[in-house]
Amino acid sequence: MTQETTADHQTLTKSLGVHIAPETLRLALTHRSYSYENDGIPTNERLEFLGDSVLGYSVTDYLYAQYPAHSEGDLAKLRAALVSTRALARIARSLEIGPHIMLGAGELRTGGRDKDSILADTMEALIGAAYLSTSLETARRFVLRQVVPLLSDRQAMNAGRDWKTTVQEIAAARELGDIRYLIEDSGPDHDKTFAATLTVGGRRYSTGVGKSKKDAEREAARLSVETLDPDPGMYPGTGVSDA
Repeated sequence: MTQETTADHQTLTKSLGVHIAPETLRLALTHRSYSYENDGIPTNERLEFLGDSVLGYSVTDYLYAQYPAHSEGDLAKLRAALVSTRALARIARSLEIGPHIMLGAGELRTGGRDKDSILADTMEALIGAAYLSTSLETARRFVLRQVVPLLSDRQAMNAGRDWKTTVQEIAAARELGDIRYLIEDSGPDHDKTFAATLTVGGRRYSTGVGKSKKDAEREAARLSVETLDPDPGMYPGTGVSDA
């Protein structure tokens, strides 16, 4: 039994709530790792490219119409959160797309069907497939059904936020001074853990921990935002309450 027949595509189509032609659906679910092991058959990468544009247009059009008082910068931040890899992966999990993705043996062994990057890319490919199988308006409605609920989901919106940029904006607006991350590491070379402590204007804020320096810095920035910005209403881009 081939991978594409192990999952019920009719169930997936029902979950998506949009018509996708069978061959286009199969293509949207074909990851490049599966192609490498199957004579280089076409992958979902072109559909992903197309879907990314449909997604961006749909979200931008919606935010522009719904939030007339928001600045360009604030709209851009909301859009970035809604189209982020984590947001798209969250949507893909809610639709149970993972079991339907055709992956190579290596990706299957390493849990590829639950990787954020693969789920997000497949979600974009499915958006592109919906556009090709129906129309731009139908694909737009499909996108909005999935992403609009995230605007009222604080966890989902925060997951897509660039916390280091948020810290930079708050520090600049409040004239707090230079931003630095003090890094420490522990553990063996092959399995290090990093701790990053944020300092702004010489004052220490929160410490974040991660398996890379960047992850630790992001976590330190996330943990520090509330202390840095006790009145988030002054800076709409730092919170989701304005959404």
